[in-house]
Amino acid sequence: MPFPIVNSIISWFLKKRKHQMELFLKYPIYVQDELLFKLLQKAKDTEVGLKYEFSTINNYNEFAQKVPIQQYETIEPLIERARKGEQNIFWPTPIKWFAKSSGTTNAKSKFIPVSEEALEDCHFKAGKDMLCLFFNNNPEAELFTGKGLRLGGSSAVYEDNNSYFGDLSAIIIENMPFWADFSSAPKQETALMAEWETKMKAIVDETIDEDITSLVGVPSWMLVLLNNVLERTGKTNILEVWPNLEVYFHGGVNFNPYREQFKKLIPKKDFKYYETYNASEGFFAIQDVNNSYDLLLMLDYGIF
Repeated sequence: MPFPIVNSIISWFLKKRKHQMELFLKYPIYVQDELLFKLLQKAKDTEVGLKYEFSTINNYNEFAQKVPIQQYETIEPLIERARKGEQNIFWPTPIKWFAKSSGTTNAKSKFIPVSEEALEDCHFKAGKDMLCLFFNNNPEAELFTGKGLRLGGSSAVYEDNNSYFGDLSAIIIENMPFWADFSSAPKQETALMAEWETKMKAIVDETIDEDITSLVGVPSWMLVLLNNVLERTGKTNILEVWPNLEVYFHGGVNFNPYREQFKKLIPKKDFKYYETYNASEGFFAIQDVNNSYDLLLMLDYGIF
C-alpha cells in the first residue's frame, strides 16, 4: 500500500476523535466527574478503595472529604509492597510497571505504579490525541509518508522482584505495539539501549537515511542528537538530511531557551512546534493549536 494512502487513512481515523475532544472542552466538569466515578467504581474493592469507602462516594465533595491529600512518603509502604508483587492495593488489574521519577524528601527516587489501563487510556491515548489535534490543524500534513524519530531519556528498564522500573519513556517504548516500529525510528531495541553514547551513535546510524517527518523528545536531548546528525553527514541544517520534516513534539522542559537553536537547525518558515506535558503520574496537557505558547505560560505560572 503506497505511503500517501496510508497517511490519508491514518489521519482520517485520528481526526475523527476531534468531536469528542470538543465535547470535553464544552462540558469539562461533567467529563471529569464521569471519569472520577468510573475510576472509583473500578477500584472500590482494592485495599485503598475499601479503606476510603469508594463504593459510598456519590459526588466530588464526598470524594474530597473521604480521600485525604497524600504525600509520597505516606503511601510509599504501599508502593513498596506492590513492587514486591502484591496486587489489588491501588488497582484491581495486575501492576508490574513502575515509573522512576524524581526524588522526595526521604527517598532518592519515587516509583509511580503504571497499570495497563494507564498506558492504554492515558499515555497512548494522549499520543493519539496529540496527532488528532495536529492533523485537524494541518490537514495537508503527511507525517505518515515517513517516520517519526522518537528520543527518550534513560531508556534502561530494570527488573526487581518480578516487577519492572525505569524512566517513563522507556516503559512507553517497551509497551508499544509491534506495528509502531513501522512508523517510528529508531527500532525498539535501539531506543532502549542503556548507554547514552552508544545509543546516540546507533540512532544516527539508523535514521540518517530514513525519511523522517516528525521529531518527538525532550529539547536538550534532541539538540544533542540533531547536532550529531549534522556532524556525521556534514550538512549545514537538518532539512538537508530530512527535507520532509514537518513538526517537533516536545515537552519536559521550558522550550524558550532552545527555540532559537532549533530555528537555526531547522530553517523552515512553516515548521511546527507542538508542546506536550507528559509526566510519570499521567499525560496532563497538549498544545491544541498552531503557534501557541499558552501551555508554556500555564506551566510558568504553575497552573499545572
